[in-house]
Amino acid sequence: MAPHYCIAIDLGGTNLKTALLDPRYKILDRHLLFTGSFSRKADLIRAITRCVETVISRNKLRKKDIVGLGLGLPGPIDVEKKSVHFFPNIPGWKNVALGRILEQKFMVPVFLDNDAKLMALAEHRLGAARGFQHAVCITLGTGVGGGIIIGGRLYRGRDNASSEIGHIPINETGPLCNCGGRACLEAYIGNRRIMQEARRIFGRDIPLEEISRRARRGDRKARALWRAVGTRLGIMLVGVVNMLNPQVIVIGGGVAGAGAVLFERVREVVSAQAMAVQSRKLKIVRAKLGNDAGLIGAAVMVRERTQG
Repeated sequence: MAPHYCIAIDLGGTNLKTALLDPRYKILDRHLLFTGSFSRKADLIRAITRCVETVISRNKLRKKDIVGLGLGLPGPIDVEKKSVHFFPNIPGWKNVALGRILEQKFMVPVFLDNDAKLMALAEHRLGAARGFQHAVCITLGTGVGGGIIIGGRLYRGRDNASSEIGHIPINETGPLCNCGGRACLEAYIGNRRIMQEARRIFGRDIPLEEISRRARRGDRKARALWRAVGTRLGIMLVGVVNMLNPQVIVIGGGVAGAGAVLFERVREVVSAQAMAVQSRKLKIVRAKLGNDAGLIGAAVMVRERTQG
């Protein structure tokens, strides 16, 4: 009997998510760990291994039942060598052959890619970008990542390091970014920066979800904060739209939970400043697959890579 299941791992700056998916990409089981407790590289690798072992054990899987493991990771990845170049928001990772380590451990195929690229792959195959040949997908969270679909295929660039939308500078000068650059979009609208701004505005720490709830109720300070985020995101997208001429831009991740106030402002800025030909038919929509997009994208990657 042919292998049936994919195990997907989505490593973020906050959580390590692991899931078991069937051939139709339905999530059958999941496991969650907080990544903040793993400050050393070796500890995090052991945590990934334990999560996979937990899913295998809990579902009584044999090696022959597993198509492969797919990992979505928060940084640039060498897809062919199955190694991590580095993680901008997780220290201690540089040129780590994570795929080889896991293949030796589990003796099944392992595939790695950038988490935002896998979000784009999932949204294009199964979500909000389905049916479009040219799409840009953005995920807004601890980091700001992106994936580009051109002609129905994921665009990777020479070193699989394309689509780092969060590291497009939006000013000549500005705050330092974890990537080593300055004035990157992520340095303005990543979760940490939004929380700092919220603390300044409201005088205390306040969760993103509460800021969104306040904005929906009409709180002027909360709405102004999200409109500022939307302005910065919109300005960056003007350049993306003018350069790539996509049919659709899909926005996901935790910050997208701000909802209408954020999306309205992004659309206003793009409509006002992007060139008319590129923007007149453009759709800017919220991602459909939510927090599971990275897991689903990792499983899609495994099946597409193992099927040739």
